[in-house]
Amino acid sequence: MAITHLYNENFADYIQGSELPVLVDFWATWCGPCRMVAPIVEEISDEFDGRLNVCKVDVDEAEEVAMQFGIMSIPTLMIFKDGAEQERIVGYRSKEDLSALVEKYL
Repeated sequence: MAITHLYNENFADYIQGSELPVLVDFWATWCGPCRMVAPIVEEISDEFDGRLNVCKVDVDEAEEVAMQFGIMSIPTLMIFKDGAEQERIVGYRSKEDLSALVEKYL
């Protein structure tokens, strides 16, 4: 499954319109831990294809969204369900940790 890139203009509509839970990865190109978690996010996207939407938000390109959710450290991964934030984790996490987080909201 392709990972959707969200920006200030389409974030709210995408999150509100998703019938599936959404995992959002807030990241930046210059962030080392973000680059470490990126392949794990891709694996999660493949593993939960059809049951979860996976999105990335570059905090430098979508500053309004990052400010709206008080993103202070990256990577920050958030789970949204029915358009509302359910949970967030900050920093690098293993694939097992992320899979367990996602499973709670499926």
